[in-house]
Amino acid sequence: MKTAKKLTALLLSLAMVFALAACGNGDSKGSTADSRVAMITDYGDITDESFNQTTYEACQAFCKENNLDFNYYKPNGDSTPERVAMVDAAVADGYNVIVMPGYAFGGTIVEAAGNYPDVKFIALDVAAGDILEAGVTKAGKEYDYNPGNWDVTEYYHAENVYCAVYQEELSGYMAGYAAVKLGYRHLGFLGGMAVPAVVRYGYGFVQGVDAAAVELGVSGDVTVEYAYGNQFWGDGDITAYMDTWYSTSNVEIVFAAGGSIYTSACEAAAKVGGKLIGVDVDQAPIIDKYGEGMTVTSAMKGLAPTVMDTLDDVINNNNWSKYAGKIETLGMVSGDDPTANYVQIPASTQWGDGFSEADYKALVKSLFDGTITVSNDTTAEPAVSITVNYQGNIK
Repeated sequence: MKTAKKLTALLLSLAMVFALAACGNGDSKGSTADSRVAMITDYGDITDESFNQTTYEACQAFCKENNLDFNYYKPNGDSTPERVAMVDAAVADGYNVIVMPGYAFGGTIVEAAGNYPDVKFIALDVAAGDILEAGVTKAGKEYDYNPGNWDVTEYYHAENVYCAVYQEELSGYMAGYAAVKLGYRHLGFLGGMAVPAVVRYGYGFVQGVDAAAVELGVSGDVTVEYAYGNQFWGDGDITAYMDTWYSTSNVEIVFAAGGSIYTSACEAAAKVGGKLIGVDVDQAPIIDKYGEGMTVTSAMKGLAPTVMDTLDDVINNNNWSKYAGKIETLGMVSGDDPTANYVQIPASTQWGDGFSEADYKALVKSLFDGTITVSNDTTAEPAVSITVNYQGNIK
């Protein structure tokens, strides 16, 4: 009997060891196996050939490669409650990693993150100011639009949120620099709304235009028309304004930075053979539908690499602690490989004698090592030697 009892105890002990080992193996793989990824669009659709589409395709590609469940949700309207409703729907459907592209999700983070502490939120292009604008107001205080005066962590549940923002001023600088080097002398900047990301694009563009003009000794011949549409879509009024730029003022090229506002610039440019600079992604495929070769370059930020890299590290490497609670600014990571950076211009750029791929690589190296510095100050217009006609909001 004693021998039988000892044998039974031994078998139970071995069973427990194997059970624990099995649990341990399950835990090590659980973060991948148990992760379900959802993406929520801001106010556009996944066919916008910009922020939403790039983010959607990156999420989809990652999940397909890793055999993970993926779905996207589109709000019924452009409001924080509508976006929060999509978070609620995604969580109710069992999704526990939610990717959200665009500054408009600042309010969503404030309202929803604390409700779902076990859900990981990855927000692209959502800065401290976007969160504070919603959080401070919700707290019954008056926000002064100076993020440095506030502790953003007091106004949202940060532990399950990662925000990535970009140095738009750098890719804006590259695009402006390239345009002048390629021979353009009368340029325009058409921003969407004057939110920080758009302003950084614009002010970086102006600085790049100025730097190239100074190098070429043509500062007195270079002019930038500068305006915001005060919305992120094109319409008849903005197209008419662009008609004036292209046809009356003889603007040669416009950097259209702000959602689908580029449509108005394209419509005007098509009438006179004008050129455009795209934004966020390589927009040549969509802009060139308005006219062959219309897109000279695009000022890009690495939305797809951000999504792929973050999901891989968070899900496959179980490294959420590396991201939780951070608002991280992404920019240059290599002086030798421009394609590795989170801000860049595309290979489809219309290279020429004035600005070749080799020239671009040299520019990237100088930006990376600090030989060239670009201000990210959005509170004051850049000091430049060229002429910049600031025209405020079109609407």
